[in-house]
Amino acid sequence: MNGTLRRLAKLFDADSGKSLVLALDHGARLGMLPGLAGLPLIVDGLAARRVQGVVLNKGFARVHALEVPPQTTMVVQLSGGTKHGEPPYSSSLVCSPAEAARLGADAVSMHINIGNEYEDRMLSDLGLTTDEAHGLGLPVLATICPRGRSVVNELDPSLIAHCIRVGAELGADLVCAPYSGHAPSFAEAVEASPAPVLVAGGPGQPDFDSFLAMLGEALDTGAAGVCIGRNIFEQPDPLAKLDSVIAAVHG
Repeated sequence: MNGTLRRLAKLFDADSGKSLVLALDHGARLGMLPGLAGLPLIVDGLAARRVQGVVLNKGFARVHALEVPPQTTMVVQLSGGTKHGEPPYSSSLVCSPAEAARLGADAVSMHINIGNEYEDRMLSDLGLTTDEAHGLGLPVLATICPRGRSVVNELDPSLIAHCIRVGAELGADLVCAPYSGHAPSFAEAVEASPAPVLVAGGPGQPDFDSFLAMLGEALDTGAAGVCIGRNIFEQPDPLAKLDSVIAAVHG
């Protein structure tokens, strides 16, 4: 486990103790989103910035692996699915930890949705893949969301707390979940989790200042950091917005 622990430590800033992970893996699921064409520019901009990790799908990891700065953890996404699928909240394994390691990954990521008819398969994938990744010394970042026919409110505080608990119980090294907006229950779930908890950025927000305020509130609950994608790369000046998030997380 020493390899896993050493690589996990790299995901946290030496001064603030927080983690900022930039998720650039949305293209496979959501298609040609605004800003994704500028992905190489964003990757090039990481060298001088306090960004601890970047999440890429395996095709872009193969192309950009040598451009990711050595101090930035390259996280390869193992899950895949598209918004056109039936149902659109199903995710399947499309990459193995071994393939991710060959691509140069420092960690791997999985996306799991609970509250639907494919929950059992996605949770099985998480449990088994975590064991395989740890055998290779790779930390596992699990993003877990309530999403499916059985979910009425995707930001239900009890469901969000359950997502955090599921990730910790099934052995993820980092758990990423949406912020419910209910600070007391979120703080309780974060405190009870043996795995550090990151706050998911979610869909692009029209008011960036309000988005930053939400991040600040979530970090005040004890969250270990954030994992953000669309609220950075969909912005007109993504690197400037990234600097604002860096200040909010590490400032």
